Amino acid sequence: MFAWAPLPKAFQGVGSMQFATLMVEKSGVVVSPGVAFGEHGEGFVRIAMVENEQRIRQAARGVRRFLESGIETLHNVVPLANRR
Repeated sequence: MFAWAPLPKAFQGVGSMQFATLMVEKSGVVVSPGVAFGEHGEGFVRIAMVENEQRIRQAARGVRRFLESGIETLHNVVPLANRR
Protein backbone atom coordinates (compact mmCIF):
# COMPACT_ATOMS: atom_id res chain seq x y z
CA MET A 1 0.00 0.00 0.00
CA PHE A 2 1.21 3.51 -0.77
CA ALA A 3 0.20 6.82 0.77
CA TRP A 4 0.79 10.31 -0.57
CA ALA A 5 1.49 12.94 2.06
CA PRO A 6 2.01 16.69 1.69
CA LEU A 7 5.27 18.11 2.99
CA PRO A 8 4.90 19.62 6.45
CA LYS A 9 4.59 23.41 6.29
CA ALA A 10 7.99 23.93 7.90
CA PHE A 11 9.65 21.92 5.10
CA GLN A 12 7.72 23.14 2.06
CA GLY A 13 10.48 25.57 1.14
CA VAL A 14 13.06 22.81 0.68
CA GLY A 15 11.01 20.77 -1.81
CA SER A 16 10.22 17.07 -1.92
CA MET A 17 13.68 15.90 -3.08
CA GLN A 18 15.54 17.67 -0.28
CA PHE A 19 12.90 16.64 2.26
CA ALA A 20 13.25 12.97 1.25
CA THR A 21 17.03 13.27 1.52
CA LEU A 22 16.81 14.84 4.98
CA MET A 23 14.33 12.19 6.06
CA VAL A 24 16.62 9.29 5.23
CA GLU A 25 19.73 11.03 6.59
CA LYS A 26 18.18 12.10 9.89
CA SER A 27 15.64 9.33 10.59
CA GLY A 28 16.73 6.36 8.50
CA VAL A 29 13.27 6.25 6.89
CA VAL A 30 13.04 6.28 3.12
CA VAL A 31 10.22 8.11 1.33
CA SER A 32 9.94 8.84 -2.39
CA PRO A 33 10.00 12.50 -3.38
CA GLY A 34 6.82 13.46 -5.19
CA VAL A 35 8.74 15.29 -7.90
CA ALA A 36 10.08 11.89 -9.04
CA PHE A 37 6.55 11.16 -10.25
CA GLY A 38 6.24 14.37 -12.26
CA GLU A 39 5.95 18.09 -11.73
CA HIS A 40 2.54 17.79 -10.05
CA GLY A 41 4.08 15.56 -7.39
CA GLU A 42 6.23 18.39 -6.01
CA GLY A 43 5.20 19.26 -2.47
CA PHE A 44 4.38 15.63 -1.64
CA VAL A 45 6.16 12.41 -0.71
CA ARG A 46 5.05 8.86 -1.35
CA ILE A 47 5.24 6.48 1.56
CA ALA A 48 5.38 2.74 0.91
CA MET A 49 3.85 0.70 3.70
CA VAL A 50 5.21 -2.67 2.65
CA GLU A 51 6.85 -3.84 5.87
CA ASN A 52 5.40 -5.71 8.81
CA GLU A 53 3.56 -3.79 11.53
CA GLN A 54 6.53 -3.67 13.89
CA ARG A 55 8.80 -2.09 11.23
CA ILE A 56 6.10 0.41 10.26
CA ARG A 57 5.74 1.45 13.91
CA GLN A 58 9.52 1.79 14.18
CA ALA A 59 9.57 3.97 11.05
CA ALA A 60 6.70 6.10 12.38
CA ARG A 61 8.68 6.77 15.58
CA GLY A 62 11.69 7.83 13.50
CA VAL A 63 9.56 10.15 11.38
CA ARG A 64 7.96 11.66 14.47
CA ARG A 65 11.36 12.37 16.06
CA PHE A 66 12.60 13.93 12.82
CA LEU A 67 9.54 16.17 12.44
CA GLU A 68 9.58 17.17 16.12
CA SER A 69 13.22 18.20 15.84
CA GLY A 70 12.12 20.91 13.40
CA ILE A 71 13.89 22.49 10.49
CA GLU A 72 15.60 24.97 12.84
CA THR A 73 17.87 22.17 14.04
CA LEU A 74 19.00 21.57 10.47
CA HIS A 75 20.81 24.92 10.20
CA ASN A 76 23.87 23.32 8.61
CA VAL A 77 21.96 21.72 5.73
CA VAL A 78 22.92 22.99 2.29
CA PRO A 79 20.32 22.53 -0.46
CA LEU A 80 21.37 19.77 -2.86
CA ALA A 81 21.44 22.18 -5.80
CA ASN A 82 24.23 24.14 -4.07
CA ARG A 83 26.42 21.14 -3.22
CA ARG A 84 29.55 20.59 -5.29
